[in-house]
Amino acid sequence: MHAPHDETYLNARVGIRSWLLTTDHKRIALLYFAGITFFFFIGGIAATLIRLELITPGPTLGSPDFYNRLFTMHGIVMVWFFLIPSIPTTMGNFILPMMIGARDLAFPRLNLLSWYFYIAGGLITIAALLLGGIDTGWTFYEPYSTFYATGYLILAVFGIFVSGFSSILTGLNFIVTVHKLRAPGMTWYRLPVFVWSTYATSLILILATPVLAMTLLMLLAERVLHVGLFSPQLGGDPILFQHMFWFYSHPAVYIMILPSMGVISEIVPVFARKPLFGYKFVVWCSIAIAAIGFLVWGHHMFVAGQSLYASLAFSFLSYLVAVPSAIKVFNWTATLHEGWIRFDAPMLYAFGFIGLFTIGGLTGLFLAALPIDVHVTDTYFIVAHFHYIMVGGAVMGFFAGLHYWWPKITGRLYPDYWARFAAILAFFGFNLTFFPQFILGYLGMPRRYQSYPPEFQIWHVLSSAGASILAFGYALPLFYFAWSILRGSRASANPWGATGLEWSTRSPPPPENFAATPTVVRAPYQYDQGKPCMQAGDV
Repeated sequence: MHAPHDETYLNARVGIRSWLLTTDHKRIALLYFAGITFFFFIGGIAATLIRLELITPGPTLGSPDFYNRLFTMHGIVMVWFFLIPSIPTTMGNFILPMMIGARDLAFPRLNLLSWYFYIAGGLITIAALLLGGIDTGWTFYEPYSTFYATGYLILAVFGIFVSGFSSILTGLNFIVTVHKLRAPGMTWYRLPVFVWSTYATSLILILATPVLAMTLLMLLAERVLHVGLFSPQLGGDPILFQHMFWFYSHPAVYIMILPSMGVISEIVPVFARKPLFGYKFVVWCSIAIAAIGFLVWGHHMFVAGQSLYASLAFSFLSYLVAVPSAIKVFNWTATLHEGWIRFDAPMLYAFGFIGLFTIGGLTGLFLAALPIDVHVTDTYFIVAHFHYIMVGGAVMGFFAGLHYWWPKITGRLYPDYWARFAAILAFFGFNLTFFPQFILGYLGMPRRYQSYPPEFQIWHVLSSAGASILAFGYALPLFYFAWSILRGSRASANPWGATGLEWSTRSPPPPENFAATPTVVRAPYQYDQGKPCMQAGDV
């Protein structure tokens, strides 16, 4: 038996059953982490095969049909089962209750149910992809999906539909938790920015995900029952499908990126030893991004046949949504100004996020301009832009948060030298992979094509070479994190000298998070006063 003061959430109960039936938000976060790691490697294997295929101008690994199924598999797995749930379900689940002084989320059983929905949906979709796959791309565009797509489309769409319940339940749980379970003294303007970002993300989850669910149900009804909704052969409108799909899927971009922005807003003040510049601006920019994000879906449809006047309106709104994102970047930069910056691994990943997200954001302004977008639509310019935002931004943010909170999650320290090396390697490999694709797109190379003119080969070779470096940079943390669990030094309660409430409890935390209800006495990020901004009952 462990002595009470040595009990942590990891050793409080033992056995597989205790994990599969747990209602502890910290354990559920680790269950999610195991799931998204599995899906990340499945999507990564598909990406590796794509880059191997594109090294030569003609078919290399298989037929065009095989290639179509390959990039569809990569897109579906990475978007629906890694990028969207990655930070909210793992770090959000683990850290958010502790950040506000709560013992758990508002609905612990609902939290566990959301994990089961996620795993069930993921396994159903993986089964569809492995049994025969589908060739529609991750967007399931009509009318191809109704009449021409081959493979197990119905099963894959049903799997994504099931996983949507996980998103809705998670978002609802976070919103109620933030409203109802804040510690005494934790006013809205004392909330850490990560909590605000997760809150804004949760609003998108519960408002946008039902639209996707309805769209997928309508697609299934049309394919199975031949109800005329989207396909012109049945009297439907394919433009309606795009409107409904992108009404969810563009806000989904901010589901992926807002949590990463919250992570960066936690890390930059810690490693610059300065208060976050313009805290209220950063907070309300998160809310503004979530709100305006619902109004820009039409910029995906500039060449789809929608009204020119609608395109002009969506172009203006697409420029508008870039403003709060730019304000965040300026605020992080101002926080770094004259700070005592430590270049630990979390900070290097944060720098990587800022650099890659800025490039992705600036190229997004190009795509918001109708003349440029018409030229580069469905080319590799879109592929590069999307990955700079989603992979360069969301994945860098995910790794930044994972390295930052790893000592709290596991109670162990990792070798910082290897972690810094992995961060630099991933940044270099990412740019070598995707920057040549901007050039490819501008030169006219269409995406989703297996074969291409020989003059484009040099850019694909560079991209594939960068992908091999990027893959090594992403895989390296798996090894040193495993080493840290087995042989790493024990972490103190607050190895970074941070001011957040989660750092005032033991590492790893006890099952109830805090020995006594914490009391919040100051605003966050008060590093210049030389005092912690929080006081907890067990400090």
